Amino acid sequence: MSTVNPEPLWRPDPQRIADAQVTRFQTWAAERHGAPSDGGYPALHRWSVSELETFWTAVTEWFDVRFSTPYARVLGDRAMPGAQWFPGATLNYAEHALRAATTRADEPALLYVDETHEPRPVTWSDLRRQVGSLAAELRRLGVRPGDRVSAYLPNIPQAVVALLATAAVGGVWTSCAPDFGARSVLDRFQQVEPVVLFTVDGYRYGGKEHDRRDVVAELRSELPTLRAVVHIPLLGTETPEGALDWSDLTAADQEPAFEQVPFDHPLWVLYSSGTTGLPKAIVQSQGGILLEHLKQLGLHCDLGPEDRFFWYTSTGWMMWNFLVSGLLTGTTLVLYDGSPGYPDTAAQWRIAERTGATLYGTSAAYVMACRKADVHPARDFDLSTVRCVATTGSPLPPDGFRWLHDEVREDLWIASVSGGTDVCSCFAGAVPTLPVYTGELQAPCLGTDLQAWDPSGRPVIDEVGELVVTNPMPSMPVYFWNDPDGSRYHDSYFDTYPGAWRHGDWITLTSRGSVVIHGRSDSTLNRQGVRMGSADIYEAVERLPEIKESLVIGIEQPDGGYWMPLFVHLTPGAVLDQALLDRIRQTIREELSPRHVPDEVIEVPGVPHTLTGKRIEVPVKRLLQGTPLEKAVNPGSIDNLDLLHFYEDLARKRS
Repeated sequence: MSTVNPEPLWRPDPQRIADAQVTRFQTWAAERHGAPSDGGYPALHRWSVSELETFWTAVTEWFDVRFSTPYARVLGDRAMPGAQWFPGATLNYAEHALRAATTRADEPALLYVDETHEPRPVTWSDLRRQVGSLAAELRRLGVRPGDRVSAYLPNIPQAVVALLATAAVGGVWTSCAPDFGARSVLDRFQQVEPVVLFTVDGYRYGGKEHDRRDVVAELRSELPTLRAVVHIPLLGTETPEGALDWSDLTAADQEPAFEQVPFDHPLWVLYSSGTTGLPKAIVQSQGGILLEHLKQLGLHCDLGPEDRFFWYTSTGWMMWNFLVSGLLTGTTLVLYDGSPGYPDTAAQWRIAERTGATLYGTSAAYVMACRKADVHPARDFDLSTVRCVATTGSPLPPDGFRWLHDEVREDLWIASVSGGTDVCSCFAGAVPTLPVYTGELQAPCLGTDLQAWDPSGRPVIDEVGELVVTNPMPSMPVYFWNDPDGSRYHDSYFDTYPGAWRHGDWITLTSRGSVVIHGRSDSTLNRQGVRMGSADIYEAVERLPEIKESLVIGIEQPDGGYWMPLFVHLTPGAVLDQALLDRIRQTIREELSPRHVPDEVIEVPGVPHTLTGKRIEVPVKRLLQGTPLEKAVNPGSIDNLDLLHFYEDLARKRS
């Protein structure tokens, strides 16, 4: 694999390498902590995993993490699961997120953008004041450390204020986006029994207003633990009876008081997609997220006070939490609430231009949609501030790399990153000092001993293997909610390779240190003993202009055979005739291998996704194996449940 792309698509120039925070960190850590002074990033990474405790000590010092009581040691127990980080230490995440308010009071901490695309600033001093006022009100409402505070909010400044106020009092934050239906929200919030609910009356998306007052009323009636509901009138409606008004809670001029909590005190609950059952309620810690995000945003994304950080996301996706952590580095956040493609496909580039974004993050799917829609970002927008375009959600195909390089700027740092909700961070991705190879993630992240393992647990290089992390990361879950014996947590990551985190992705670690993601290993295609990633097939097929989206499934047959259908959602006006069938098969055979060619190509009305936009392979596979719909999938986790009836009917016809 390492010979596929012999020449990098992009190399950072010497000045960029010298200026990068990770370069300065390495020089400093070499003087203070024995890190290698030469050998660049690869040497630093080796040191960060071989000297794990020293590395994380260095991170806390470099970013001036404020421990209100000191830690006894860095790692009390390093076994996974159950590693104990910085036992004895106390701190507060929100205190660190608001530190820049003391030196940059009148500069924007947030730039809020809706579908008008006109940015509206919230200054650091005003953000800190609102957090102080709301935190005091939460305490008056009886919110104590460990109490859960929930939010049914879009990506608006009020959501950032509410998260930080919750963290300031030691509460545990959890959020869903308002496009989630009531059942989806209740599947999540009922698990954690919140005492406060922040809500909007509705939201705007695609040029339309969506009233959510009926959903909010259902949430209020189905969450008996609620002591208070806070109304944010995004559509201008009156505060409903029994609810508190947002403006009343954030009006005081009050300095925030930060509860000093243990390092492993819960910060928030994130949820898995929940496609095959109740979503896993993943609990991450104040200290673990603080350290992991300082490392990721400061060293890997190279963010600082001069930057503007825009990532297209919603409050129902971990990338929103990751975006908010940009405040830890003193960075101005760009919050966009609206459709990714309104009023046209180029919308996100317009927002990047109008906000002066320096790091712009989006989904691989959006990049490919721009390519198909013949969008020309550099021609139509001034993107001179954008240093880096980052993508996640699914692997960025090679064509996506080339399109960004050609259509945005040749001197563009393209950071395809991969991680997960489970750690609210990246395992591999952005490194400002390394070259970018087409179709590849730059490197494993610092402090992350990322390996590709074969089925017997042996590391492999330049071969496809399971994504495995062999040492603990501070942001790994402290536990799952309502999992008292830890069995669900253990079974989710540690049942295949005891003591090592198995994430469920196929990857290749190349001999030059880069990483290729091939797709989920739990929906792996396995023909004649050869494992294939679905992402490789999607990348090849979706180059064809007639294919809007595709889904490939591999199903073991009772007779020992193997059936591998490819489902295609066509672009308007396209027809799945013999000529297109032949082109699909020829494309896959030539770009991948004859083994990748599907047994059948079947036109579908659409490809179903999770609520965070990932195509769902495992539930469709279960449906095609004859599992009833209600057992194959959690209906509240799917963007369009009607699409699944097609696959259900197909299974019936085939049986």
